[in-house]
Amino acid sequence: MAMSNFLSPTTPLRLSHRPLLHSSPFSLNHQSLLSLTHLSTNPVKPRRLLTTQSKGDDSVDVPDRLIAAVCYFYPFFDGIQYGKYVITQFTAIQALINPLVPAIRVFKSFPFNGFLVFLTLYFGVVRNQNFSRYVRFNTMQVIVLDVLLIFPDLLERSFNPRDGLGLDVLMSLDSTVFLFLLVCLIYASSSCLLGQVPRLPIVAEAADRQVP
Repeated sequence: MAMSNFLSPTTPLRLSHRPLLHSSPFSLNHQSLLSLTHLSTNPVKPRRLLTTQSKGDDSVDVPDRLIAAVCYFYPFFDGIQYGKYVITQFTAIQALINPLVPAIRVFKSFPFNGFLVFLTLYFGVVRNQNFSRYVRFNTMQVIVLDVLLIFPDLLERSFNPRDGLGLDVLMSLDSTVFLFLLVCLIYASSSCLLGQVPRLPIVAEAADRQVP
């Protein structure tokens, strides 16, 4: 009914003399203007996001570096027999191995030393949360690398040629395994002493899955 009265020609149109500012539905009172001025002069501080940063080389403690570096001698000592052909042919490798001969003899003096060291590293280090993940990861790499030595050992026991082409293949296989262990020892131990994380081919992904 109000709409019909407004549209009727007999109804006079009344003009309002109030200021336009007060008649607008979007007008703001003085208090609102002050509050807007206050907000504009005080910008909202951005929230600080929590991010995880990777540790640098200097963040690894020196004891952790030493423990991780020493662990890489275990697969090298356990697979030293694969170097029987290379060591006798190259004097440079002989000079590199000579300082380690006393430790190798102690390691090989008892048949179960390798197995005992394996159990000690796995249950005493890898499964021990008191050690840092840096130490546990490198120790797990050592264990996986030593487990892989089972395959050339089984191959050598199954096919033990005395001469001919079979012996040449066996010599090449043993020399390759030994050189791989030697390179892993030098690279991984040096990286650990520098506080870096060595990632060995084949074994790094397996170690990642085993170490939370």
